[in-house]
Amino acid sequence: MNLLALKEITKTYGEKILFRDLSFGISKGEKIALVANNGIGKSSLLKIITGKDEPDSGEISIKKGLRIGYLTQEPLLDQTLSIRELIQGTHSKVLQIIHAYDSALKAQGGGKNKEEALLLENAAIKMDQYSAWDYKDRLKQMLARFKITKLDIKIANLSGGEQKRLALALVLLDSPDLLILDEPTNHMDIDLIEWLESYLSRSNISLLMVTHDRYFLDTVCNRILEIEDYKLYHHNGNYAYFLEKRAEREEIERTETDKAKKLMKKELDWIRRMPKARTTKSKARIQNFDKIKEKAKSKVSLPEIKLEVKSQRIGGKILEVKNLQKSFGQQQIIKGFTYTFKKGECIGIIGENGVGKSTFLNILFGNEKADYGKIRWGDTIHKAYFKQKSLEFKEGKRVLELVKDISEVIIMANGSKLSASQFLNHFMFPPKMQQMHIEKLSGGEKRRLQLLLTLIQNPNFLILDEPTNDLDLLTLNKLEEFLMNFKGCTLIVSHDRYFMDKLVDHLFVFKGEGIIEDHYCNYTEYRLKSDQDKSHKPKTKEVEVKTKESERPKKASFKEKFEYEELDKEIAILEAKKKELESLVQDSGNDYEKLQKYSQDLSLLIETLDEKSMRWLELDELM
Repeated sequence: MNLLALKEITKTYGEKILFRDLSFGISKGEKIALVANNGIGKSSLLKIITGKDEPDSGEISIKKGLRIGYLTQEPLLDQTLSIRELIQGTHSKVLQIIHAYDSALKAQGGGKNKEEALLLENAAIKMDQYSAWDYKDRLKQMLARFKITKLDIKIANLSGGEQKRLALALVLLDSPDLLILDEPTNHMDIDLIEWLESYLSRSNISLLMVTHDRYFLDTVCNRILEIEDYKLYHHNGNYAYFLEKRAEREEIERTETDKAKKLMKKELDWIRRMPKARTTKSKARIQNFDKIKEKAKSKVSLPEIKLEVKSQRIGGKILEVKNLQKSFGQQQIIKGFTYTFKKGECIGIIGENGVGKSTFLNILFGNEKADYGKIRWGDTIHKAYFKQKSLEFKEGKRVLELVKDISEVIIMANGSKLSASQFLNHFMFPPKMQQMHIEKLSGGEKRRLQLLLTLIQNPNFLILDEPTNDLDLLTLNKLEEFLMNFKGCTLIVSHDRYFMDKLVDHLFVFKGEGIIEDHYCNYTEYRLKSDQDKSHKPKTKEVEVKTKESERPKKASFKEKFEYEELDKEIAILEAKKKELESLVQDSGNDYEKLQKYSQDLSLLIETLDEKSMRWLELDELM
């Protein structure tokens, strides 16, 4: 049975048709990815499903009582609140249910009042419905996992990435029946993406998501819905299976179109010299000609983006960085970094959020000053910077005007010249879109325009900060193809493991505290090497270092290690006992004495579990 079903959903935006007559369902346990080019309206479809927008026509059927969790591409959080206030407001219903249960439990006391017992029973049922029994435990664990520790900080003081992490943590905490995610991996470091990937793969939750992260999609999803030319194609498999089946479909369509073109030519000759006698057979043949003509002129391939620009000649000297240092107060970002870039290198940069990757790029590009060190660019180097920050433009500016501000004529790789309008066509911006105001473009279309404006500068040294965010799969594949053939140097910060594995020669790994390691491998090779190093790390004798007690990093003692292991076992036993008591509360029926006893036992157990979980988290930090 479907949790949710869409029937013939159509949506337009002005004169533009986003999608037409879409019909599909989502069953329990299914994990579905929605794939389409930018501008097709993937985010709009998610909003319609969650009730944030209305379709022009069609029907949506939702199972009664279905709880939907929705993460938007750019979360709109109240900037005036603190994290604590946001949590209390977002989960006010759950907190009210917990408060009502606690009140009913206290009111019950030692008496046998039937009315009070009924209130307690109803409160316990609500606790079940909203998974509220272990809410406080899950809240602590989820916030710790997403590195959210200071609950009194204002939302306005959080970065875009921190706000996205907070929004995702709150959505997962809701334990919805159906989870809808719009680009969940944007602004997240790789470790957190891999945790989320594992969490979603293991859970029984139903999922519908839009993502450009192909490893994430490949690991998590078991079904892909593709929208192309207003048609919906179903692929029961992962990303690799989808690519295979889409290629097969395109080849079949290409063959059929070629056949239709040949047949149309033959039929056109027949019509021109058709005899005057109008037989029934000849009339049917004329009618069939229109169908052949339509098939022959049908669109058989995805729109092509041609990333071809003329790069300037690159000389012997490219970029020399010597003893670079940068700090913000007590936090050291770069500590004595030295490197000489070589011709044709493609270097990836990885590390946790906040360790200084974007700061490093800004220093190289000259947008920020280093505390110390030298940066020498070669005379022939023409650099361009594709920033993580969204495209900046004046309101009311049209797409074509923005491109013309940079250049009226663009020189292509083969030496040919294109006008700004022709170049926009290369990037799937047809004449009608070129006259659109930029603010009316989708997030992905703005990102594609930003890429165009970077490449139009004809660089031979490209700096790319999270270039894959919000790009559709077609644009991503074309960008990868362009970079693989790019003769200049490329420096990439990205959390997209597929993108990094395909392109980079080696990695700059930001370890924190100013340390940057250089590894000659791609991301997957680095991760395997790191895991092997951790598992085979030899035990070394501890060297005594005389330091002040306050300066010595705190380590877990033998007693704390033993306590940590014992707590792990105790929590597992308590969790099992909690589930057993929850079942007993639910099965008590009208036996008010049993209901009272089990509810009181459960309340005490949850308090104990809270205390032990908090202690376990403290010890886990030490471990």
